[in-house]
Amino acid sequence: MLINKAIFPVAGLGTRFLPATKAQPKEMLPVVDKPLIQYAVEEAYAAGIREMIFVTGRSKRPIEDHFDMAYELEVELEAAGKAELLELVRQVKPDDMECVYVRQSKMLGLGHAVLCAERLVRNEPFAVLLADDLMVGDKPILTQMVEQFDEWRASILAVQEVPEDQTRRYGIVAGTPVNDRMMDVSRIVEKPAPADAPSRLGVAGRYILMPDVFTEIRNQPRGVGGEIQLTDGIAGLLRRQKVFAYTYEGKRYDCGSKEGFLQANIELGMAHPQIGASVREYLKTLAL
Repeated sequence: MLINKAIFPVAGLGTRFLPATKAQPKEMLPVVDKPLIQYAVEEAYAAGIREMIFVTGRSKRPIEDHFDMAYELEVELEAAGKAELLELVRQVKPDDMECVYVRQSKMLGLGHAVLCAERLVRNEPFAVLLADDLMVGDKPILTQMVEQFDEWRASILAVQEVPEDQTRRYGIVAGTPVNDRMMDVSRIVEKPAPADAPSRLGVAGRYILMPDVFTEIRNQPRGVGGEIQLTDGIAGLLRRQKVFAYTYEGKRYDCGSKEGFLQANIELGMAHPQIGASVREYLKTLAL
């Protein structure tokens, strides 16, 4: 079993970033010089995935345009002899990468967004990447997870330890450790209060899921917030098959929040090969 397909739920309204997201998708907000969605797609591509499935909504056309050929731009760059920029534009969508788009007509939750892609995924294991979570590591996070999938052949959730007072923001897992980074999950709860959380291990925005999860999502009642939760679908899957939690090696920026978005821009700006030195020098001049 290979992971050939990745789902990107990108239909959300991005209300935490208004007014910036009034006329553009939050996934197109740039971190240094690339939009958030491009970081996620590049991570999936690095993990060997070649079919990218975008679950979109109204006003998300700029995402489709970003991964389409920009004919006029490429002609202008070529005529101007700007070969480096031309190659940069063409790298956004490599020739062997396929982009497919499906609409989520109603905002009914993450589980519903994933379910919208069922006919495209069919009966294959697949990845889910949330572009809001910009995740970086010496080895791409999804690559780490695909390597674990090759060994365990089961659903795998990326997890990290979260502060006790933030459990309401995450799906929280509990279970039995099988090694220093893998846990055999026995329970998963969506956004529990700190007093009700079974642990402090929160699910980050990367999943590898077996296709049986679609059946669970389709048949479950609405959960927290009146939405169809992916967490509840995974909880149903646990009753039938193994699910593992993987504590990834790397760092996650919550770019769905203003604080996380700014942190990502500062830290990735400092690490950028072209502007990193000047960014670090500028930060030294600030009166903090």
